[in-house]
Amino acid sequence: MATLHSTAEKGDFAKTVLMPGDPLRAKFIADTYLKDAKLVNNVRGIQGYTGTYKGKRVSVMASGMGMPSIGIYSYELFTQYDVSSIIRVGSAGMLSDKLRIRSVVAAMSAYSNSNYGDQYGFRGNLAPCCSWDLLVKAKDAAQRLGVEMPVGPVYSSDVFYDESGASKILSGLGVLAVEMETYALYLNAARTGKKALALLTISDNVFTGESLSPQQVRETFTQMMEIALETAEE
Repeated sequence: MATLHSTAEKGDFAKTVLMPGDPLRAKFIADTYLKDAKLVNNVRGIQGYTGTYKGKRVSVMASGMGMPSIGIYSYELFTQYDVSSIIRVGSAGMLSDKLRIRSVVAAMSAYSNSNYGDQYGFRGNLAPCCSWDLLVKAKDAAQRLGVEMPVGPVYSSDVFYDESGASKILSGLGVLAVEMETYALYLNAARTGKKALALLTISDNVFTGESLSPQQVRETFTQMMEIALETAEE
């Protein structure tokens, strides 16, 4: 059952997979929250673990950076490992002035400058959406945990060092944050008939340059992680 990118066997992954970008964040989530966590993949250092959280079987695996990377891993999880839901738990840059560093947002839809969607044959503009079921569960979980979690569109960029001025334009259109993976994840979920949701914590302000360190991003975004774990389906 192993693929080119995973040594896991069918059944090694739970029905819900949490997917951070950073492999070390995957390890942090497994070590901190999962009981009896087992390493099920470590090809190219992309760590994947399966354990239990409050009695629910849950997996966590890194996606790497960018849409080509999460595109591969999420597609294989959906199509080769019978995963039903993927919840991205990532960091993002703030575009809305209503947010602050460490705000948690849920991506209802994703805009992009990527041509990732061209493979599916539609030549218009795509703005794929999350799973409504997962979004409602995440909002309920955030409320129980006392976390204010705005919901709205995000921008998935193919470019990290972007000189086009897109951030200011998108901010004026009500886009909450910029990151690099959600668009591909949502398209793969739509194509395979599965569920996806991106929960993002603001790690930096793209306009002022204010930012957190990689270690802070990896180890202190616990509100987002807990919302995702509470949202995970059996």
